[in-house]
Amino acid sequence: MGDTGQTTTRRRFRSVRARTTLGAGAVVLAALVVGAVAFVLVLRSVLLDGVRATAEAGLEQVSSQVEADGVGVVAGYEDVLVQVVGAGGTVLAHGEDTDGVVLPTDDESRWSHDGERWLLVADGVDLPSGDEGTLVYGASLEQADTAVRTAVVLLAVGVPVLVLVLVGVTWVVTGRSLRPVERMRTEVETIRAARPDARVDVPDTGDEVARLATTMNGMLDRLDRAAASQRRFVSDASHELRSPIASIRQHAEVARAHPDRSDVGALAAVVRSEAVRLQELVTGLLELSRLDEGGLATRRAVDLDDLALDAVARARSASQDDDGERSGVRVDGSGIGAARVRGDERVLAGVVRNLVDNAVRHARSRVAVALVAQHGAAVLTVDDDGAGVPEDARERVFERFVRLDEARSRDAGGAGLGLAIVRDAVRAHGGHVSVTVSPLGGARFVVRMALGD
Repeated sequence: MGDTGQTTTRRRFRSVRARTTLGAGAVVLAALVVGAVAFVLVLRSVLLDGVRATAEAGLEQVSSQVEADGVGVVAGYEDVLVQVVGAGGTVLAHGEDTDGVVLPTDDESRWSHDGERWLLVADGVDLPSGDEGTLVYGASLEQADTAVRTAVVLLAVGVPVLVLVLVGVTWVVTGRSLRPVERMRTEVETIRAARPDARVDVPDTGDEVARLATTMNGMLDRLDRAAASQRRFVSDASHELRSPIASIRQHAEVARAHPDRSDVGALAAVVRSEAVRLQELVTGLLELSRLDEGGLATRRAVDLDDLALDAVARARSASQDDDGERSGVRVDGSGIGAARVRGDERVLAGVVRNLVDNAVRHARSRVAVALVAQHGAAVLTVDDDGAGVPEDARERVFERFVRLDEARSRDAGGAGLGLAIVRDAVRAHGGHVSVTVSPLGGARFVVRMALGD
């Protein structure tokens, strides 16, 4: 329990409220101490200048009287120190408050007499007898010292009181300012999977706290969408992976139960076909996972036209070697011009290959691939003369495991990950992909990416 209390205390003093209060108190205390010291020094200097001016004026007055009437005139002075010292250091005359002790003759000396401090000024004086002497005049520093001491006492009491008041006000104001933040923290802490749509209340203050609440709600929206997308993705992936496995298992069980009626070649063809589907699914899922994590291995200059020409050559070869289903599709790459972008060559090759394969899969007889550089961007277009993409499905077609009605067949429609990989890969390169109507009558997929050397 003791350790828990100490930990709570340490956390409390590490809080924003405590650090703000302590910081404000320390800064103000330092400023007030410096200001108080400077004030006392200036006050002392000003008062000392006033006493010095008074002493010098009195010295001048007494000096004139001594030169005119002799040293005896100093005897009548009281409340000040007045003394005439001869050439041999003897006291020739002094005032009522000065005893026979010789006063210092150094100008602006300090002298303590009867517990009181005095400021002494001295100057030479011509005596009526023709001799020369030194006139010493002293003014009391009691009032100046009293004023300085009073100021020091007031500042010594006032500065801590002022700092304590400021610390208290800062603590209260900071606590009230942070109260909405603490409320938001509590609300966010209570959000669980059972309440994914819960959001924090946005205060109507229009200040930084309100903007923080708005930003937090936006973040919660994105997290909610990401979680929903992840759940949907996991569900779809599980379903997609379960289908080929179930198909393989079904054919294997039939072959085991009826070995006399089983065709090994047919079973091997089924297993091979489903294994290829599994491989495509796993490869696509791994690629999407890398793209979700921002997994671009390298970024360097890539000739996008070379990748497009390779994809066209690959599609032509596949059409010639296939079993006849694609043999009538002609792939035209005459519109491919030079364009260089900056990115991951492997990922970009997958983008072009997926778009061309998708076009060949849905085309009736013709696919056209073009690449141009315009307005600082590389624009890749892939056209086909197939059924096209309905306008209401042109965003959904890039989602994972989405197959449109025309492509529901697994043999024709693939795993439903190709266009999702294209979208995520293009976004990872700072580009954009869209689908519109092709001049050939089918779908046109357009990829835009910034040119780069």
